[in-house]
Amino acid sequence: MVVVVGMARSGLAVSRLLTARGVAVFATDSGSNPMMIHEFDRLGIPHEVGGHAVQRFRGADEIVVSPGVPLEIEPLAEARTRGVPVVGEMEVAARYLRGDIVAITGSNGKTTTTSLVGKILERGKRPVQVGGNIGIAVSEMVESSTEETINVLEVSSFQLDAIEAFRPHVGVVLNVTPDHMDRYPDFEAYRASKFRLFSNQESEDFAVVNGDDAGSFPVPVPLQSKLCVFSQRRKVARGAAVEDGQLSVRGRPVLGIDEIPLRGKHNIDNVLAALLVGDICGLGAAEMAEAVRCFPGVEHRLESVGSIDGVEFVNDSKATNVDAAVKAVESFVESLIVIAGGIAKGADFSALVDAMEGRVRNAILIGEASDQIASAIGARIPTSRAESIEQAVASARAMALDGDVVLLVPACASFDMFDDYEDRGRRFKDAVRSQAGMREQ
Repeated sequence: MVVVVGMARSGLAVSRLLTARGVAVFATDSGSNPMMIHEFDRLGIPHEVGGHAVQRFRGADEIVVSPGVPLEIEPLAEARTRGVPVVGEMEVAARYLRGDIVAITGSNGKTTTTSLVGKILERGKRPVQVGGNIGIAVSEMVESSTEETINVLEVSSFQLDAIEAFRPHVGVVLNVTPDHMDRYPDFEAYRASKFRLFSNQESEDFAVVNGDDAGSFPVPVPLQSKLCVFSQRRKVARGAAVEDGQLSVRGRPVLGIDEIPLRGKHNIDNVLAALLVGDICGLGAAEMAEAVRCFPGVEHRLESVGSIDGVEFVNDSKATNVDAAVKAVESFVESLIVIAGGIAKGADFSALVDAMEGRVRNAILIGEASDQIASAIGARIPTSRAESIEQAVASARAMALDGDVVLLVPACASFDMFDDYEDRGRRFKDAVRSQAGMREQ
């Protein structure tokens, strides 16, 4: 019997995968979402909701956890003391997944880089599919995979905490900066989680890291795989770099910095990493360059929503930590009005305030962290409060001047007011469109 803990997207996917292969599954969730319950009922998978009965765990041969489930909860800790394997959905799915795995992690930039790698590799000869922490669960990729498939996965630290044998042919660590400090005892524990990505690699595999990021390089773990470095600041013998305004891979120019359609210096890192992955997978410079030039970016990441009376509105709801928010703010030369706040995740907002000073005319604060962010800002930047994203957008429009940018850059998790960061971003976009509609009336 396999007990699946968490019945949302990844829990449902792995339950369906295992059941189809004749494995007895019992699912459990502390919540009680009616749609979730209906789907498990429809599939005939036994389950319980509203809590986790300890006796279910005691009868398990293996326990599979969803990424949102802390591994330290009492039933899981007790199971581990009895020698019951506790693994994640990604670990289980990888047992059945055919083809090569490219796995991309980092505190920031995962979604953009994963999406861009997918677009680059689609220009090659092998079939490509993208998923993991982005889009679809890894378990949903199994049936469509073949021996020739390249499976491009966005991977979170929570997923890496629950691996045993997961082995990517190409693993990428984009950066490691403080995040999820409400889940980890300290930064080093979080950092160690990220570098589990390389723990099962062998000599024919590749470890791609950011040579400019102190949290990533030098690599803090022994490697069996081939180390490949990308850097904006230095030449690298076997990697990707910026040379004379050109992005180069192994010394061969691919495209100019001014050809990158994405805003912000941090996106040069993301493109360098993606080009290096493409090169490892056999793509040529011309194919990769064209894929980058045509890449539109991803939803909720410095996404331009439109302009009203000369004021641009930009959705960066994916900026769920301080470092991501700093990079977003630093991407603009225009005067900013920012909308920030949510659940702080143990964050220190001082770096964000430093980045905002001199760039931000007003910070509109929402959510649980409003007081904490306001305290960090002090008298350095004018602040105001809003009870909803709709109110925040209306306030921003009222105070913005021609040429300003209104930037949603939460620097926080979303679960105090929204289902997730996607819900937050879409609500922001709806509010902007509503303001635009009011202008047209």
